[in-house]
Amino acid sequence: MKIAMIGAGYVGLVSGACFADFGHDVVCVDVSQDKIDALRAGRMPIYEPGLAELVKANVDAGRLRFTTSLAEGAAGADAIFIAVGTPSRRGDGHADLSYVYQAARDIGGALTGPCVVVTKSTVPVGTGDEVERILREVAPNAEVAVVSNPEFLREGAAIGDFKRPDRIVIGCENARAEQVMRDVYRPLSLGQAPLMFTARRTAELIKYAANAFLAVKITFINEIADLCEAVGADVKDVSRGIGLDNRIGAKFLHAGPGYGGSCFPKDTLALLKTADDEGVPQRIVEATVAVNDTRKRAMGRKVVAAMGGDVRGKTVGILGLTFKPNTDDMRDAPSLAIVQALLDAGAVVKAYDPEGMEIAAPMMPAVTMCKNAYAVAEAADAVAIVTEWDAFRALDLNRLAAVMRTPRLVDLRNIYDRATVEALGIDYHCVGRPA
Repeated sequence: MKIAMIGAGYVGLVSGACFADFGHDVVCVDVSQDKIDALRAGRMPIYEPGLAELVKANVDAGRLRFTTSLAEGAAGADAIFIAVGTPSRRGDGHADLSYVYQAARDIGGALTGPCVVVTKSTVPVGTGDEVERILREVAPNAEVAVVSNPEFLREGAAIGDFKRPDRIVIGCENARAEQVMRDVYRPLSLGQAPLMFTARRTAELIKYAANAFLAVKITFINEIADLCEAVGADVKDVSRGIGLDNRIGAKFLHAGPGYGGSCFPKDTLALLKTADDEGVPQRIVEATVAVNDTRKRAMGRKVVAAMGGDVRGKTVGILGLTFKPNTDDMRDAPSLAIVQALLDAGAVVKAYDPEGMEIAAPMMPAVTMCKNAYAVAEAADAVAIVTEWDAFRALDLNRLAAVMRTPRLVDLRNIYDRATVEALGIDYHCVGRPA
């Protein structure tokens, strides 16, 4: 099948490369000439494990191309996916759908035959209706159907998620479009990937509801971690104890500095705005957003408290800047609030991240970026682990302590064992676990 992917960002590029790997003929379209030139030269605009190799293999095989011309991408396409950004709109927090609607207008002007237009972007309920209205307005005689097919990709594991999905949700109200979507995903049928067909508005809401629920789980266990510290319990054991209940599950029950990234912050906010417009309160999600926002800065205060309550003139090393490992994504990363809290308290801050420093540096001009974890620790009064990169799970703690002014580790991801660390003479602080 011929597929056009409008938007060569995170979702569009990963989806396009995976569709090409399924054997489809894929054209990724983006308005940025610089991005297209980079992709043609084999340079990825994002860091995602395995993506560069996947793109190269399919470009070499002739199944994947990049262009700025939507007309070129749309010509003869069986399905055109809209995978453009939907950031939070300034001022009110609604999802900014201007890129989606502009893509719909452009697609309407480029249609050459029967086609299915698929919204892959995360969009509020009813967006597909407006996309369809725009297409009818721009191309009244076109044979076109609009489908919702939300993505459920985890940054750092996106290729595996796409090729081995828990589910594929397709919001579709047209028999021809349903068959096209079955053909698009047919290569996954051997793995018996569950295709879930539903109404278009239902599919749009499934994405927001899923992200909001996961955000609630993260925020719940973080508040339980605070209670654990107060009563002398261990949040890791609490997490395991409740996670073994198959009605709950162990995923997203890891205490830490809060959630960030491209999805949870904007999607929970967009869900709240949709609910507010409909006059339907969502108190649990409201509380989740509020607690998560305050928690990030509270983790900065936790580092200050671990250092005796006064960090003025002292040096703090930060390990990990991205919102999660295996990505270079800094959007709403907890490190932003944590670092700012430390700077506001008068600390000198150094940092290292395996992939995120190039993007983080302009966002943290007062922070010294270092070449590795041990350079971060040199002459530091404390080192805080903010992102659980694998590289930080096997540090040479003796070497780390030897170069520090004060051997103190603040483990905001609970990746180390207290007894092991303290046996080396390191002052150890973590989240939700007893001293």
